[in-house]
Amino acid sequence: MSSSIKSLLAAALLAAGVVHAADLPEPVVRLMQSSGIPLEAAGIVVLRGDSTLVSHNATQSMQPASTMKLFTAMTALEQLGPVFRGRTEFRTNADVVNGVLQGDLILRGGADADFNEDALVHMVQALRNQGIRKIKGDIVVDRLLFQPSRPDAGQPPFDEYPWAYYNVIPNAALVNTNLLKVEMRSTADKLSLVMMPELDKVTIRSEMKLSDAACSAWENGWRSPDYARKGERIEVVLHGSFPKDCIKSTSINVLDSQDYLARLLLAEWRKQGGSLTGEVRDTTATTVAPRLLAEHVSRTLPEVLRDTNKQSDNTLARTVFLSLGSLEADATLGSRPLAADAAQTSTAMRAETAIRAWLQQHNIDGNGLILDNGSGLSRTERATPAQLAGVLQAGLKSLWMPEFLSTLPIAATDGTMRRRLKDSPAAQRARLKTGSLSGVIAIAGYVPDASNQPCIVVAILNDAHVANGAGRAVLDALVDWVARN
Repeated sequence: MSSSIKSLLAAALLAAGVVHAADLPEPVVRLMQSSGIPLEAAGIVVLRGDSTLVSHNATQSMQPASTMKLFTAMTALEQLGPVFRGRTEFRTNADVVNGVLQGDLILRGGADADFNEDALVHMVQALRNQGIRKIKGDIVVDRLLFQPSRPDAGQPPFDEYPWAYYNVIPNAALVNTNLLKVEMRSTADKLSLVMMPELDKVTIRSEMKLSDAACSAWENGWRSPDYARKGERIEVVLHGSFPKDCIKSTSINVLDSQDYLARLLLAEWRKQGGSLTGEVRDTTATTVAPRLLAEHVSRTLPEVLRDTNKQSDNTLARTVFLSLGSLEADATLGSRPLAADAAQTSTAMRAETAIRAWLQQHNIDGNGLILDNGSGLSRTERATPAQLAGVLQAGLKSLWMPEFLSTLPIAATDGTMRRRLKDSPAAQRARLKTGSLSGVIAIAGYVPDASNQPCIVVAILNDAHVANGAGRAVLDALVDWVARN
């Protein structure tokens, strides 16, 4: 039989979701039954070359959790390119006279995934190095690369931990991932707090009670922090309890992102001897500002995607997803900002269009795919195991295959797979994107078999019984079976 006929037959069998080898491996079935996970809650595909080894509910639309990031990553690599970078700029349309900027300073956000406190410090220093000591106008923050410019505005909390890092929703001028690092040190009768970075007119206090709990169990007493405004000042307040004689640190997302950026910028500008006549404010219309004063450029896209996939970073994934919708890729000119009329369309909708167009180019059926934010941190996003397998097949044929492979966690080695499959022949060989939500567990990636032939493995479980490691054990058993086959 010719290879083309074999490919067509394999594709037909995969689409149908049944094949003579479709029975699930015995270790997988045994673990699912012992954990009470019904077979219909699983969608599993295993491919080796042109052969379909396992196809179980291959076209069933399921919650994929963070394996959804593979759609975002592959489309971004091929549409934005491996040298794509986000950037943050200080611009102005005013002159500098005797150290005074005679107008507004514009901070233009460009989906810079690496824009942090250190980057901002260096950009402020660049202004001072040019002799600017006073801004006569305002500092205007331009977040208009994304539409809406504040994707987080009005969004309900995803879960009961809105302050957690994984829940940070990006905008085009997000700095420091909007996080405050809080160091907590307690004695038998006192709790001391240190908050970083320093923000203008922002303080922190504790309403936490000291307890006799073990220091290692400090998170059991933690309650969601909040903040209160007192005139121009903001006070961050911690709640719950904290163990006596304990030292811990955590990072919290509690301030509005405009407050955070404005107060971090003001603190640093004043620390370096600068003064401001006006205020720090958002803009609703892009200002023509031809003069570039300072900039920060992010790492290249493959480097950002390594952090995205290996650590399953939702904020980075959402930033890349929105970048897909905010920029047009052009083979000659590179990426350029959207025209004004096109920019009125929701950036997320444009990103979805870009991903669906990429799927169509690679003959991957888009039926059953539902995109929300491209990270998998969503209760509405859906994908089929066959679609994920198609993305992985395209990844092997891509010009940017090495860059894509380098983003995936390595079993028993790094990222979200660093503690898994240590006693399996898949250790240090399998590259797998993981995903988990309440009632969802998933993997998708590449597993070399016993003959060192690469296999594509996709497995999704949607059932409440996957909790407490039961679902993870099922998926690890599947990977181990492939590696030993």
